[in-house]
Amino acid sequence: MLGESMTELRSARDRALRLYDSTAARTSAGVLAAYSTSFGLGTRLLGRRGQEDIRAIYALVRLADEVVDTYRGDDAGAELDELEEQTARALRTGYSTNLVVHAFARTARRVGISAAETGPFFASMRADLTVREHDRASYEAYVYGSAEVVGLMCVRAFLNEDRRPGEPVREPDQVQVRGARALGAAFQKINFLRDLGADTEELGRTYFPGTVPGHLDDAQLAAILREITDDVEAARAAVPSLPRRARYAVGATLALYQRLLDEIATRAPQDLLVGRVRLPAPVKLLVVGESVLAEARAGRADDPGRLDA
Repeated sequence: MLGESMTELRSARDRALRLYDSTAARTSAGVLAAYSTSFGLGTRLLGRRGQEDIRAIYALVRLADEVVDTYRGDDAGAELDELEEQTARALRTGYSTNLVVHAFARTARRVGISAAETGPFFASMRADLTVREHDRASYEAYVYGSAEVVGLMCVRAFLNEDRRPGEPVREPDQVQVRGARALGAAFQKINFLRDLGADTEELGRTYFPGTVPGHLDDAQLAAILREITDDVEAARAAVPSLPRRARYAVGATLALYQRLLDEIATRAPQDLLVGRVRLPAPVKLLVVGESVLAEARAGRADDPGRLDA
């Protein structure tokens, strides 16, 4: 009788924990849906577990970003410290009362994300509270922590999407590491250009070395575009090494950001200072559709007997 009661209690606890886990996952999904249509479109091409993992990563990143970019209160540093402490504790225990942190920790512990990624990330977020202009060294450190490590988190999620309990965590190889870092860097730098006006007017920041808030000339823009193009090419070179669903998702997201980059390249520097470059929803859907079709064709060409679509 006692044994049956204990079994029922454990079963009830397990159900409660699963409910909490699923609530945390839905919370992260809501954050992504609210804040990013471009990133969200690509994520939908992943499997269920992959979608959940990438949403969890994105939501934590967004939460930290909101502290330094939206809240910006006198105690923003303390808020960021608390979020980092919550994250570190959840990485150890697998649990947090913060639903976004809880979802992230569940993903991180399963795919091998550790303080090696979260430490540099929070360091870059903290820099946003004090640094207004960057030199080359601080810029590269900032991009690494704010974006390249996020790429590394994502590639871990891709590689371990179907990992079973007890199996070793799959580690990215050198090609995948380079591609993941380049992918994060490219997306971040494109967003820097898209947000040039807001960063200057609202936040008083400039990220690109050698530039000052409120000013960007043709030569500076051309150099930045070349730098981003190099990142995009490095990221694209690593796509074939990814699992099938990740190839679709990363390829589609790359295509969206490439379209943004192409649009930015048509603008004069002063135009970037007064308005954010956006893609209309129908254009985004078209770009994603074309990318998926191209990847499906490439897959069939590599293996005519396999159906990739």
